[in-house]
Amino acid sequence: MPVSSFMVPLGTPAPDFDLPGTDGRRSTSADFADSPALLVAFLSNHCPFVRHLEKAVGEFAAEFADLAVVAMCANDTGIAPDDDLPGLRAQLARTGWSFPYLVDADQSTALAFRAACTPDFFLYGPERTLRYRGAFDDSTPGNGRPVTGALLRAAVGEVLAGRPVPEPHRPSMGCSIKWSPGNEPA
Repeated sequence: MPVSSFMVPLGTPAPDFDLPGTDGRRSTSADFADSPALLVAFLSNHCPFVRHLEKAVGEFAAEFADLAVVAMCANDTGIAPDDDLPGLRAQLARTGWSFPYLVDADQSTALAFRAACTPDFFLYGPERTLRYRGAFDDSTPGNGRPVTGALLRAAVGEVLAGRPVPEPHRPSMGCSIKWSPGNEPA
């Protein structure tokens, strides 16, 4: 059964992070401090909702020179073994993503962001407060709508222009994050 975003309140500060990437290098929130906008995407390799739009996410990220993009996978690999490091590297090879793909093995970063599902998108402005949270577009597996990235594209355009993103924001929907026992959000 699909899960939807928690719809974290707009204006919420971006949590700090310091995580290893699939390339063996660590990335921190400070690495993106000079970008006028930061998109944090919680993704996974196994989820059909992510697979449905993963190529479009890479193309989308390449469109915006001023947008910093970082992806994170927080799934417990004991529950979702395809989300282990080899699986995430295979996903990178399949999609051609050029942004960092980080591994949140202890799930503390996903909890701090209040991520709920994959995909789950969080867009922050230059002051690193939340300006948009929600869906990539109106497409989901099997609904027949094209993958366009229209909702997120419009949000990025507003943030880069220094304007608020009009509400309502449509929640993202996808596979639940596979929480380790005891890590489930309250």
